[in-house]
Amino acid sequence: MSGDPFADMMVAEMPYLRAFALSLSGSTSVADDLVQETLVKAWTHAGSFEKGTNFRAWLVTILRNTYFNQYRKLSREVQDSDHVHAGQIAVGGEQESSASMRDMQRAINLLPPDQREILLMIGVTELSYEEAAQICNIAVGTVKSRLNRARARLAELLGLTGDGPAGADRAIEDRKTLRQS
Repeated sequence: MSGDPFADMMVAEMPYLRAFALSLSGSTSVADDLVQETLVKAWTHAGSFEKGTNFRAWLVTILRNTYFNQYRKLSREVQDSDHVHAGQIAVGGEQESSASMRDMQRAINLLPPDQREILLMIGVTELSYEEAAQICNIAVGTVKSRLNRARARLAELLGLTGDGPAGADRAIEDRKTLRQS
């Protein structure tokens, strides 16, 4: 421990911030940059944190705003639509866990942005419904509804729905779609 309570609280929240940033961005290097920028902003604006409120929610709000600001900037940049640059990246081994994680990330990326965001806030950063509602400036019922729809769609995309042979056929098709996207 550093002796500075604010710094100690920031260090304790880093794993949650990194997991949330990784889920949002899908890239470890982008996630690490996001966490670093979030911590710098939090440190710079430490005086704006209200004692007695949820520190993690405050940091997640900073991270979320930083991510969306960067995302808006990137949308104005030239994209690699013909995959020339992406094709030059070395591909790792085809272990099952790696394939499963890729399937999960693709499925999460196929969710509508509002559902994906709530799923990540609740599932990755372990925020409460109330905290997520406050961060997104929506009602708690809306958070629960989005989370329910996100979980149901994710189960469909990953073939985890148990509705007989028809469900199995749909799951196979959904997996093919995931691997093609």
